[in-house]
Amino acid sequence: MDPRPQTAPARIRSDIAHNARVWNYWLGGKDNYPVDRAVGDRVTGMYPSIGEVARADRAFLGRAVRHLAGDAGVDQFLDIGTGLPTGNNTHEIAQHTAPQARIVYVDNDPIVLAHARALLTSSLEGATEYIDADAHRPEQILRAAQPTLDLGRPVAVMMLGILNFVLDTDEARSIVRTLMAAVPSGSHLVLTHPTLELGGEGNEAAMRFWNENATPPITARSREEFASFLDGLELLEPGIVSCSRWRTNPREPEVAQFGAVARKP
Repeated sequence: MDPRPQTAPARIRSDIAHNARVWNYWLGGKDNYPVDRAVGDRVTGMYPSIGEVARADRAFLGRAVRHLAGDAGVDQFLDIGTGLPTGNNTHEIAQHTAPQARIVYVDNDPIVLAHARALLTSSLEGATEYIDADAHRPEQILRAAQPTLDLGRPVAVMMLGILNFVLDTDEARSIVRTLMAAVPSGSHLVLTHPTLELGGEGNEAAMRFWNENATPPITARSREEFASFLDGLELLEPGIVSCSRWRTNPREPEVAQFGAVARKP
């Protein structure tokens, strides 16, 4: 019996802006509707650096995956909150360095599901899988990932820009704890999260507009709240920084998005 959760197809709504499509628009993609572009432009008007945040987050993903697949020797990746595929996806970056790498993408968005076949490519030596599951249900994710990933060996758990859609901070911490408890020593957690710090104060009004006009709702968090997701893990240098400055030019302009990579001891 296939352990992967089966979800009835949901209708893709084109009458309300959706995060995956708006993010795609900010990254210069074409998988979006007029409503997404309209809301994306309104948010950009209120918070002009949002496009820089999107691009910095994507670049951070590349640097983190290259480090993990290379120097850290990790060849299993659980990428939760996949979003719409663009260039340089996790499996492409990881398998370029480690052809045997195995990647499981997780999302529960019908928009992403419709594009999943674009992600389901792999090197001959490795594997790439997509599962339809909700980040609010980490046990379900872990069960569904096991046909592809060996949870007895180190796994990189990727949660880029996903915990901001879990509005309750205690629940978000519980999700991270459940995931990291299921993977062994040598596993890593890769996080990014929007903040009103690091020059992001102007984002408050934009987030309020988003929550009134788009889906799903979003929240920002402080450095202290972000750090609490990493409790019990060993932070890799340079620690918690703007994702634009993680292992790159320290003079790179900051964006209001924390980034960090941590190892399970």
